[in-house]
Amino acid sequence: MLIVAKGIDDYMLPCLNKKILGFECMGCGIQRSIALIFEGRLIDAFFMYPAIYTLIVFFGFLIVNSFKNFKNSNKIIFILAISNVTIIVGNFLIKLYFKQT
Repeated sequence: MLIVAKGIDDYMLPCLNKKILGFECMGCGIQRSIALIFEGRLIDAFFMYPAIYTLIVFFGFLIVNSFKNFKNSNKIIFILAISNVTIIVGNFLIKLYFKQT
């Protein structure tokens, strides 16, 4: 698994938003966070991109729900989506604020 994680670094896409505009986008860090998970550095992955674990739960639930429909699946999907958006936007604003000061 470590060999796969080392090879991922060579294929990561650069953030065009950061390159052109000079500040990170809302998705900056997700690729590196996934690479850190493959390396087994779970806490570092969280600090790199705090929404990584809620996104894994969200997409995992979507996959499971496509095979087996749950009773309140729409409500669960809505709650997971809102929590992910809140974490992503909050993290973006915190990074943007502390980067400027």
